[in-house]
This record gives sequence, structure tokens and C-alpha cells, in this order.
Amino acid sequence: MVRKPLVVVLGASGYLGTAIAAAFADQPMRLRLVARRPAAVPRQAVDAEVRTADLTDVGQLAEAVRGADTVVHLVAKIGGATSWRGAEADPAVARVNVGVVRDLVDVVRAEGRNPAVLFAGTVASVGVPNRIRIDGSEPDAPVSAYPRQKLEAERILAAATEEGVLRAVTLRLPTIFGPGTGARGIVPGMIGRALAGEALTLWDREVRRDLVHIDDVARAFVAAHHHADALAGRHWLVGTGMSEPLGVIFSMIATAVSVRTGLPPVPVNQVAPPPEAEATDLHGVEVDASAFRLVTGWSPRVGRLAALGELVDELARGDVRAAG
Repeated sequence: MVRKPLVVVLGASGYLGTAIAAAFADQPMRLRLVARRPAAVPRQAVDAEVRTADLTDVGQLAEAVRGADTVVHLVAKIGGATSWRGAEADPAVARVNVGVVRDLVDVVRAEGRNPAVLFAGTVASVGVPNRIRIDGSEPDAPVSAYPRQKLEAERILAAATEEGVLRAVTLRLPTIFGPGTGARGIVPGMIGRALAGEALTLWDREVRRDLVHIDDVARAFVAAHHHADALAGRHWLVGTGMSEPLGVIFSMIATAVSVRTGLPPVPVNQVAPPPEAEATDLHGVEVDASAFRLVTGWSPRVGRLAALGELVDELARGDVRAAG
């Protein structure tokens, strides 16, 4: 019998982890789903196990990844309930975002298997480049703690790849949206406000964002698994290649909620940025993923407008719960 590869998903109970586990469950492989709380086993999974672990404990981390052919590293801690802005002040954040990666390299080195490690990075690692459309060639210059920590973790993994300990692939992600319990970020947050009849507020109507659907992101991780040798040792951008001004996105949300509720669209108001606003908050981003597509054949499939309507329907029914 041919041995099926073992894919270990660290952070499998989270928003992104749940979607990625479901995408891998469609593949001929074994799954090990690891998180602080029990992860849901995808309905279509035929060979999956669930483990709970504190991955800041080196022994538990070593047991979690033992025998893995691929490790999907989604473990992250943001500073505060809904924002990464507190990452600088909390040493526990760095322990998770950087320390667990250092420990992962050590336990993998000790086991000697040279697995692929697929790491969830962020496009915010480039900081504020001199253009909106980015393609992965930009110099890194993160402006806040969370993307600095993600970049440090990337570099640890890249060094371990150079050493031959593992084969690391970083997928840098923009704003993700779509259904799923624990969905975070601007899209579910604004949908929730609109469903409550509250006005939507933004700091700049013209700043652009590239929204990528969570199902497309999950497929990108599966594609990275299948092409890990060709991708290893660097970061790759994942996005749609299309951006919209936030004013347009918020108006789309207000309209989609109006269609669902039968009420007039809530207003979209521009307000002054608060003191804690960062340069990246007011800088647009559009992701050119052509390099990743050239190697893997991946491309986004989910249409933005239809997906927004579906997410509005699910949040209105209470089928999913946004974390913030």
C-alpha cells in the first residue's frame, strides 16, 4: 500500500484553520488537527485525528508534529480581543508568534524528517511601499509589531530551509473574508454593524483593499503543499489582483445588507483617523499573485459581490459568528 502523507494543521480550530482543514480533507492524505481547543473534523475527512495541545510547550509541540510530511503553521496571537495593535506591549504575543516557530525548527531538526512547513504570513510585512500593487519583490519594512513578528518568524523558517532542516513556504495574505465561526476583520465587523442598523464609518474612502475569499486562501495552502519543493525558501503573495476603495466596499456591504433586510442601506460616513491609526491603515494594497500562480496554477475563483451577499445571509441567520 502507498503511504498517504501526513499533514499536521497547527491552529486547526480557528477561522482559517477550519477552512484549510476542510480543503485538505478533499485530498488523499492523513490529517492531524491540532489546537488549544478541539477542532472540528471536516465531514468529508476519511483519515483525520484531533489533538489538543498548548503549542508553547515544546514537548507538546514535538508530539503534535511528529511524523509530519507537511506542517501548516497558522498559530498566531494578536494583541487584544480584535486587533493586532497591542502586540508590541504583550510579551505573550511574541512568545506565540515567534517563539513557537523557533521551537518548531528545533523539534523538526531533532526528528530529522525535513517536512514542508506552510506558514501564514501577512502582506503588511512590506509596510508602506511606494506603490499600491505589490508582487513580492518589495523590500520588507513593517511598521508595527505584529507584521514585524510575522517577518521574524518567516526569516527563522527561511534560515532553517537554507540549513536543510525543513522546507518552508510562506504565503503572505491580504484581507480575508468569508463564512466561518470566529471570522475577524473589517468585513464581518461592518456587516454586523449594518445588520444592527448602525452607520458604517471609515477613515479614508479612497484607500484600496484586496479582499480574498477564505476558500481561495485554503486552496492556496493545498497548492503550496503540492508544490512545496518549488516554492520553498521564500515568501509568495496570495490575493485576487483586484482592489476596491473602502468606500466602495462599505457601500457594497450596506447594499447587500439592505437586500437581506428590506431596509434602506445604512449610511457610510468618513471620520477622522484616531491617534492610534498607522501608516498602513491609510495606504492601499493590491496583490499581484502571478508568481505563485505561475508555479502552482492557483487562481482565485470566488466572486466578491456574490460572496459578500452569502456572508451577509449567514451572519443574519446566525449560522456563523464573527469574532470582531
